[in-house]
Amino acid sequence: MIGESILFYMFALTLLTSASCVILARNPVHSVLFLILAFMNGSGLFLLLNAELLAMILAIVYVGAVAVLFLFVVMMLDVDFATLRQGAKRHASFSILIGLILGAELSMVAYLWKPTGLATQTVKVVTPTISNTQMIGSVLYTDYLLPFQVSGLILLVAMIGAITLTLRFKPETRRQDINAQMRRTPADTLTINKIESGKGIKL
Repeated sequence: MIGESILFYMFALTLLTSASCVILARNPVHSVLFLILAFMNGSGLFLLLNAELLAMILAIVYVGAVAVLFLFVVMMLDVDFATLRQGAKRHASFSILIGLILGAELSMVAYLWKPTGLATQTVKVVTPTISNTQMIGSVLYTDYLLPFQVSGLILLVAMIGAITLTLRFKPETRRQDINAQMRRTPADTLTINKIESGKGIKL
């Protein structure tokens, strides 16, 4: 029990520290790296709650895909972050006001919210023969099958839209022509030169 408490406080403290560094770091690459650290500590907290599926999803999906994508975009795009920071400083007071309002609303919701009977109607007891992953899968693919499929369709449309908006064809860019490669013969790519003995090519 003491070991679990130590792990909880260690993961929680590291998570809060890395989340703060995501906002306070001046280098955007460092911010993404701190975000990856925050995700990994969140996975540790899920493991302490015996939610191994959520821990693996957070580690694989968010760290392995989302955070790496953020890092790739930040490193590849030529963004003038100094100009962005100047614009953020001009609206700092307004941003702080919005943050305080959102924080107050979330605090009111957390203080006034009470669970209703509707939330307990779909709760199923996890037996020793059924794991946490099996229970989540049975609920997800039976009771929430339609929302799950709709969310996947929305993500597919968003991915196609992002590719369409960012795809640019430049005439000076060399592109692969598979048909030309398939029609190519050895005579098009191979040249045989017969050189007499003792008369090599001088460099």
